[in-house]
Amino acid sequence: MTTDPIEAAKAIRLVLFDVDGVLTDGSLFLGDGGEQYKAFNSKDGHGMRMLVESGVQVGILTGRTSDVVTHRMRDLGIDLVIQGRRDKLDALGGLLDQAGVNEAATAFVGDDVVDLPVMRRVGLAIAVADAHPVVRQQAHWVTALPGGRGAAREVCEFIMQAQGNLDRMMAQYLT
Repeated sequence: MTTDPIEAAKAIRLVLFDVDGVLTDGSLFLGDGGEQYKAFNSKDGHGMRMLVESGVQVGILTGRTSDVVTHRMRDLGIDLVIQGRRDKLDALGGLLDQAGVNEAATAFVGDDVVDLPVMRRVGLAIAVADAHPVVRQQAHWVTALPGGRGAAREVCEFIMQAQGNLDRMMAQYLT
C-alpha cells in the first residue's frame, strides 16, 4: 500500500486492535475444563490508556470470544469491544457507528489473513512485526515489535507522535 503512515496517523480518531497475535503473542492456553488463559503485556495496556487520554478512541475487534478479553478491556476502560466475529468486515460498520468515526479516521492492527478485509478498508492498516507475510505486505506500517510483546504500545506511541501528543502525554511522568 502506498499511503504515508505518518500522514494517515494524523487523522486517526479510532484505533481497533485484534487480540490473538496482536495484544497477545498468539498462544492459546486452555485448561482441562476448557478455560482460556491469555497473557497481555502491561506496557501495551498503558499505551492504550495514554492514547485514549490523548483523545483517540480505542476498540477491540476479534474473531474469538473470551471472558479474559472482556475482563482485560473492562480493566482498561475500553467499551468498544466486539468479539466472536470471524467476518470482521461485517462488524466494522457497527463499531464505526458506535464510535462516530469513518473508515478514513480509523486504524486497525492485525496479524493474520482474516484481518485483511478490515485492513484494506481503514485509513491506516498496521501489522505487527510477526504478522503473516501477506499481512505485512498489505499494511501501511509494520511495528518493530511482535504481537503481545509491546507492538500495541508502539502503535499507540506512533499515533500520538504523529498527532503531536506524545511529548505532552510523557511529560506527566517526567515532572
